[in-house]
Amino acid sequence: MKEQRRRFFGQFAALTAFFSVGCAPKEKGVDALLSNKKTKGIAITTWDVDMAVNKVVFEAISTQKSALDAVEAGAINIEDTINCCVGLGGNPDRDGRVTLDACIMDHQYNCGSVAYLQRIKNPIKLARKVMEKTPHVFLVGDGAEKFAASVGIELTPPTLSADAKKEYENWLKKSEYKPEINIETKQSKGSAVPMKLSNGDYNHDTMGILAIDKDNNVAGACTTSGMGFKMAGRLGDSPIIGSGLYVDNEVGGAVASGQGEEVIRVCGTHLVVEFMRQGDPPTQACKKAIERIIKINPAKAKDFQVGFIAINKAGDHGSYAIHPGFTYAVQDVDGLSKVVKSESIFAT
Repeated sequence: MKEQRRRFFGQFAALTAFFSVGCAPKEKGVDALLSNKKTKGIAITTWDVDMAVNKVVFEAISTQKSALDAVEAGAINIEDTINCCVGLGGNPDRDGRVTLDACIMDHQYNCGSVAYLQRIKNPIKLARKVMEKTPHVFLVGDGAEKFAASVGIELTPPTLSADAKKEYENWLKKSEYKPEINIETKQSKGSAVPMKLSNGDYNHDTMGILAIDKDNNVAGACTTSGMGFKMAGRLGDSPIIGSGLYVDNEVGGAVASGQGEEVIRVCGTHLVVEFMRQGDPPTQACKKAIERIIKINPAKAKDFQVGFIAINKAGDHGSYAIHPGFTYAVQDVDGLSKVVKSESIFAT
């Protein structure tokens, strides 16, 4: 009887080894990435006129700073610029208040998020403080601002910039809000500003940054003032880890831009990273995530824009959007510095 048991367990062990080693499919995505060439540093950012942000990010990498330091520096750069969709210069909500959201994530799954800030000039700095100084991931509103004061971040009196005040006064004439799909941009003081549409609406609202440093570590940041003239209290995808931003150092990272409600429904950036884990190159991974969004309601998708950018550990990068007009900027150690136009599901 004992001999039969020994033979049975021996056969079972052999079968287990056979199926786990001989027949089990390899996780081709991660294996392929790790066996691929490794980048010596690269930065990508959403939107085409933010080469200045890309330059800040890449200069940080070039001076041996971490990817985390680099993406924070880039986010601070755009937050300090008067801009309709990022920082305290952004357009307000329906009640006339500018509210800011941001998040940051490093190569060790450390992450910090903040939302509904009205008195913080650089929300990305506070997001990093949340990540490094608290046991939490997400702080919002008054509690986040109280924490900011405790760690030496200055509180700024909430005011509307001259441009934002003018836009708000124009919006109040009809008090209508309907996001549109057009997200083409124009140059204005070196920062990304959406083209104003015939009905006065805007629908691009996010600055997303991804970087890989010389140690081949990935980090990302996302910062926004949200959709202009949104309902008071509205929160989009930008500060939500796994929706507006996600980083997995085995695979790569992704950032989203556009109508955040639709990104939240599918945990968009986490989805992109998981597709890359399965072996998809960045552009294909972004496309699959866009297709998932459209699948929920194909007719509705014609009325809003979402775009993803992504980067893998080999330094390959890509993007995909629902509609044309979405772009991103790239800079790397080989001297590449260019704007890439995203492919899209719809042609017009």
